Amino acid sequence: MASMAGEGKAGRFAKLAGMTAQVAATYAKTRLTGAFQDAEAAAKDRARAYQASGERIAETLGELKGAAMKIGQMASMQSDLLPKELALALTKLQKEAPPMPYEVIAEQIQAELGRPPEALYARFERTPFASASIGQVHRATTDDGRDVVVKVQYPGIDRSVGSDLSHLRLALKASGLLRGTSRENMDALFAEIRARLEEELDYSNEADNVRLFGRFHAQHPFIVVPKVVGERSSQRVLTLEYQPGDTIHRLDDTRYTQEIRDHLGQHLYVLALSQLFELQALHADPNPANFAFRPDGTIVIYDFGCVKRLEPTLVRDYAKTLLAAIDEDYQGVEDGLLAIGARRADGPPVELEYYRLWRNLILEPFTRPEPFDYGSSKLHEEFIKHAPGVLKRISSFQAPVQVVFIDRVISGQYNNLRLIRARGRFVELVRPWLERAVAAPIPSAS
Repeated sequence: MASMAGEGKAGRFAKLAGMTAQVAATYAKTRLTGAFQDAEAAAKDRARAYQASGERIAETLGELKGAAMKIGQMASMQSDLLPKELALALTKLQKEAPPMPYEVIAEQIQAELGRPPEALYARFERTPFASASIGQVHRATTDDGRDVVVKVQYPGIDRSVGSDLSHLRLALKASGLLRGTSRENMDALFAEIRARLEEELDYSNEADNVRLFGRFHAQHPFIVVPKVVGERSSQRVLTLEYQPGDTIHRLDDTRYTQEIRDHLGQHLYVLALSQLFELQALHADPNPANFAFRPDGTIVIYDFGCVKRLEPTLVRDYAKTLLAAIDEDYQGVEDGLLAIGARRADGPPVELEYYRLWRNLILEPFTRPEPFDYGSSKLHEEFIKHAPGVLKRISSFQAPVQVVFIDRVISGQYNNLRLIRARGRFVELVRPWLERAVAAPIPSAS
């Protein structure tokens, strides 16, 4: 069977080793030059070198596709843990990858399901409906007339995960991009990326996720989760009933009035709140491409490869922290951040007034008396303006991996609300969920 993108093991190794050597040379040259410069000039050269190294790493991961590209995509979401130069460069990988030839896809289906696509489906479109880093999707029709999508994993990806991860970490270390990042945080980040990637490569696991979220969201008539076609699915092939909808970038269609957009915003809130505080499992990839919308306010969710299950104690402590922030209880915020591991107990003290600044920024959509207009929001720009204050207190905080995935969902859904241009004052939705989460008993360990 053809390997991923025709990239043999030796070829992947050579490209990754070359990437590491180049970023190491750049870092060494910058350190040597910096010894003969004043502080300002040395800082500017370091910034340019870090940017160049980030772009080189992202370029190589994009060329290799497969596990390497997916690792880069997942890592780009961890902006709390990764240096900003690398996180920014890796965002370039969040684009659709070139498709694989149909012959490779057909061979993979036969290897997994025992017969070629033409024998398994009444109709199977050779041209892919969508393509990504680790697989591509084809439209098809089952023998009983159901419209489906068939997600097929590229062959050979699972064999390169360990090597690709090791090379990326070595390149990061050689580039100097890990300055100021604790070994514990990087260990946690790479362990988390590996765990999530191994789950994403197991389509049987994704099928179980689809069924779980389908059962859970059955209580929400405005949320649609496609059904699994089990007899046409395996570890590397996943067949789902086709559920159509408009992409987030097509909502300027006249069918989507402001009233509909506001309903979609409310439904996105319910989707995220119910998963976090009730199901305690998150659809953890809020990429806009993973959602579709309908003029009746319905939201369709796609791609359940990345799901983060949460500990009940963490969910309760997270809810306590948010409630304390809403109520301007800054000692409660401090205690909550310590409980969830975001505040380092051994770090320098943080003045409670500092929490007021971030509380007012983060909760601005909730504290305004009028509905918040996400379409014109500049909150993300305000966060960047206050980044220097964060750096001054960097030794007081850390980014626990489980909380990083919660924050990833929250920031991703904020971006989706901006693209939808929803309006609303959703604090009335949020507070009851928080209060129920705080009051809920924590299951005893079995």
